[in-house]
Amino acid sequence: MATTVRRTVLTLPAAPVGPPNPLPALRPLDEMHAIDERTRAELPREMARQIGYEPLRTLLPVRVLDGYGRDRAAADLDVIVIENDHLRATVLPGLGGRIHSLHHKPTGRELLYRNPVFQPADFALNGAWYSGGIEWNIGATGHTTLSCAPLHAAVVPAPDGGEMVRLWEWERLRDLPFQVDLWLPADSAFLHVGVRIRNPHEKPAPVYWWSNIAVEEHATTRVLAPADEAWHFGYERSLRRVPVPEHRGADRTYPLRSEYPADYFYEVPPETRKWIASLDAAGQGLVQTSTDTLRGRKLFLWGSGRGGRRWQQWLTEPGTPGYAEIQAGLARTQLEHVRLDGGEEFSRLESYGPLAADPGTVHGEDWGAARAEVEARLADALPREAVDAAYEAWLPCADAEPGTRLALGSGWGALEVQRGGHKLPGTPFDESTLGEEQAPWRELLTSGVLPEPRRVAPPGPSLVAPHWRDMLETAPADPLTEYHLGVAQWHAGDLAQAVRSWERGLALAPSRWPLLRCLAVADQEGGNGQRAADRYLEAFDDLCQERRDDGEAWTAVLAALAREAIDALLAADRPADARSVWSRLRPAVRQRGRFRLAEARLLLAEGRPREARAVFDEGFEVADLREGAEILNEVWAATTDDPLPDAYEYRMRPQG
Repeated sequence: MATTVRRTVLTLPAAPVGPPNPLPALRPLDEMHAIDERTRAELPREMARQIGYEPLRTLLPVRVLDGYGRDRAAADLDVIVIENDHLRATVLPGLGGRIHSLHHKPTGRELLYRNPVFQPADFALNGAWYSGGIEWNIGATGHTTLSCAPLHAAVVPAPDGGEMVRLWEWERLRDLPFQVDLWLPADSAFLHVGVRIRNPHEKPAPVYWWSNIAVEEHATTRVLAPADEAWHFGYERSLRRVPVPEHRGADRTYPLRSEYPADYFYEVPPETRKWIASLDAAGQGLVQTSTDTLRGRKLFLWGSGRGGRRWQQWLTEPGTPGYAEIQAGLARTQLEHVRLDGGEEFSRLESYGPLAADPGTVHGEDWGAARAEVEARLADALPREAVDAAYEAWLPCADAEPGTRLALGSGWGALEVQRGGHKLPGTPFDESTLGEEQAPWRELLTSGVLPEPRRVAPPGPSLVAPHWRDMLETAPADPLTEYHLGVAQWHAGDLAQAVRSWERGLALAPSRWPLLRCLAVADQEGGNGQRAADRYLEAFDDLCQERRDDGEAWTAVLAALAREAIDALLAADRPADARSVWSRLRPAVRQRGRFRLAEARLLLAEGRPREARAVFDEGFEVADLREGAEILNEVWAATTDDPLPDAYEYRMRPQG
């Protein structure tokens, strides 16, 4: 059959993503993938330089997604299906453009780990993320802020005269447009993926890209890559070079032979073909290869310990197979960012398809022979020259204008194109996509004035790039403008000026809580915990008086501010004030897992450990528990000496 592209609907048990957190993300990132300065000093020069290259201070201008829960119901998800005689790829344009499934039709095999549910969890840089499939990570170290966001999608002409699917969006952390072209030639058992990241600005930008591929994990699953060494990153925040495959008495290329979650960034020689494969007991599975620009390869494993197994259950349905991730990136490790000069672009081609190799050799003790067998079978199935030729054939199509639209992304790209006058062939950001969130910023752009909102509501998102900050500085200094200006100044590292802007706005603001909350964060970051607690309490009081209804937006901001206020008040040893905040929440909000945990902490602060233990005994789930967080075991240990129950075991590193 000729390659076809069609739209359809996939029905899955799904937990809604929920509304974004209305509070601007002012605090430093809590990304787990960081190392100390002593470790960095021992790394190769290029790696150390790229690890230190412009790491993010905040998530701004992106908002945090933490409004999801654990209750799932059948939901219809829009999907795009790309299909020929060999493969059927199912894409989720509304959820980061992820490839949900890659089905090999001749054998009936699913080549990926296909999650049977959609369950957000707190793994993305901005919160909501879900496991499974192939995800496109751009922005900064961690899972992309676009994990649960819609992308633009359209049909474009393929190099072989057929059709391919283009996904594109404006990545807001680094202010860069990108595209992903999915091309399945009619006679091919490999899906080609052309990726382009452009820097339309005059100044250089730090770039991050990793393609994360979830594959089913069994006792006999082996991950192979062309390397004899790897950089091991555990959740102790250390990065060290280790041998491959055996390390500390176990073959770490079998994911279940490790106890704790870990990353292995393979040291692939520059001249070697770039590939990574996951093969089962029969020597069958998935292989990914690419042009040489995508130099990095990685294995992430959950391990066989209690914490890793619990996370696996948390992210999907109990009783379903676990997964590991094989990954490919621009740098050797995910802690690095690569410089992209102004007016330049990064482009490359990836290929995904089935592989069958001799199982005895693949699972033999001779690592060199196992690698050579996979490399030989890959050369038979898809020669290195064929990937390079496919890349050269795709490049002239990268600028082709999209045809039939399949899905719409956000309006932020259209706003940036309108502001900067950027010419981006192949990735149009149409004015028609501008929406309610972009409207006040468009007016600032055209009139020099940030308009007052038409109704009382939590402030909309702030823009923080230098050009928007310049416009805010010259706009009339009303309280809302001072609020957004302070957020932009804070993001730029001008903390003192941000505080001055917020204080100026506070003097005349009819709505005081947004500015008080910003000032409370500034106090916390400055080490003034008591004043931060005072301001949080005042902000929460003001919000309770201003709240207009129990709709989604007001409920979201009340819960978000209460959570921060309770933390600040407990840190300041003011449990009575923290209790007053908790008690003013609606019963439905207090029953959320995050606030059940807060209740246990309140009870401990009030000297009532037995009642705190009872909260755990009744059972709760913190839906937005952060990757690597140890708050559950810390609070449990304060209530009892009993062992931590499996239901609360999420530890990702050895204890002690």
